[in-house]
Amino acid sequence: MTAVADLMDYAEVIERFDPVLGLEVHTELNTNTKMFCGCENVFGGEPNTHVCPTCLGLPGALPVVNGKAVESAIRIGLALNCQIADWCRFARKNYFYPDMPKNFQTSQYDEPIAFDGYLDVTLDDGEVVRVEIERAHMEEDTGKSLHVGGATGRIHGADHSLLDYNRAGVPLIEIVTKPITGTGERAPEVARAYVNTLRELLRALGVSDVRMDQGSLRCDANVSLMAKDAKEFGTRTETKNVNSLRSVERAVRYEMTRQGALLAAGGKVTQETRHFQEADGTTSAGRTKETAEDYRYFPEPDLVPIAPSREWVEELRKTLPEQPAERRKRIQTEWDLSDAELRDLFNVGAVELVAATVEAGASSKEARGWWVATLAQEANTRGVELAELPITPAQVAEVIGLVSSGELTNKLAKEVVQGVLAGEGSPREVVEKRGLKVVSDDSALLAAVDEALAAQPDIADKIRGGKVQAAGAIVGAVMKATKGQADAKRVRELIIERVGA
Repeated sequence: MTAVADLMDYAEVIERFDPVLGLEVHTELNTNTKMFCGCENVFGGEPNTHVCPTCLGLPGALPVVNGKAVESAIRIGLALNCQIADWCRFARKNYFYPDMPKNFQTSQYDEPIAFDGYLDVTLDDGEVVRVEIERAHMEEDTGKSLHVGGATGRIHGADHSLLDYNRAGVPLIEIVTKPITGTGERAPEVARAYVNTLRELLRALGVSDVRMDQGSLRCDANVSLMAKDAKEFGTRTETKNVNSLRSVERAVRYEMTRQGALLAAGGKVTQETRHFQEADGTTSAGRTKETAEDYRYFPEPDLVPIAPSREWVEELRKTLPEQPAERRKRIQTEWDLSDAELRDLFNVGAVELVAATVEAGASSKEARGWWVATLAQEANTRGVELAELPITPAQVAEVIGLVSSGELTNKLAKEVVQGVLAGEGSPREVVEKRGLKVVSDDSALLAAVDEALAAQPDIADKIRGGKVQAAGAIVGAVMKATKGQADAKRVRELIIERVGA
């Protein structure tokens, strides 16, 4: 059983140390095929069904670079304000791990395709922090190990392990920041905001689905502390493959308090990888962190260098979408939002979702109502990011349209949304399967109204006597009889007509 680490109070950490961050974000590209072969690039599937001799590293198989992946890499670099290399090449990163079928990873080492950029990040209170980008380079993903027989799904305590190479060879872009300093107590918040801003940018570029829950966007969080009077950075740890925005913030904060307690007690931080534990927000030791020399990098002999022409780079620059930050400013004006309303949208990750819902035909007010209230609460209950819910902006717009046309009431619309979230199909398919369409036939409504009036003659008398508000009881009875599928406004009109009030 792992011993519980000593932790320093966060305020004391900030008083005694300056945190230094380094964030490495891996994003899988949504190309049709893998990075160096023609295997289908899709999430999941039966284990070891999307493989071939090339991505399995079999003797004699030769790689070929995916041109679309190179294009996506250049567009990402340009969106991050990077310089694009006139000439770059791949290298072999040598290390043994069971999910690496070739025993090396084809990556880029000292010659990345994009370098020296920056990304401006807006924090919750509007403060803007510029995060400098060291590099964005191309590489291939590894396979997956499944550890069987243990309690945690990790290798410790497992009886045996299974390997799935479907993901091996999937195109990756690794985006590495320069050391992030001067953030003080806001370091965890800066880490979360950076990953969120980067995710929004990649989604806007259309190069990845950035699904953190499926691993197509993963963050390695490097954290170190330096004493207030120190001249050099402290020893860093690298918390691997953190897969949600909330977890990025929690992992950074925990490492700061753990390292602070260790240093205050006279100990030394070990340069190592660490694993984040979702259950309690702690990190645990992995392996001692290698240096570049340990990987024995050398140029990949089976791939030619990449030399994008300036003309091509400039053509790709013209394809860049509106920056998410600029987009937010524009829609704030168009939707007439206060800073607080925009901040609320941003905090729950709803800005782009609402914008996409508006583009699909809904009003901004209705779209905000669904995403910020109903769906944000659902995401919180499920413990996932809002964008990770299994419902699209187009589907939300479709639900809003059904309400506007009178086919659904707001109550029925919520039931339809639950059906979509449960995987029952599109909104219209859920309406048909569950029989949720509003009862608009006056004859059917009148039958229900007559039955309700007959059951409550005293209420009918009150309505006739001028107490029109008493009609609410009859409306409620009709709504119950029609399982909430009646138009309450129309029901009320029919009640008044029936009693002659």
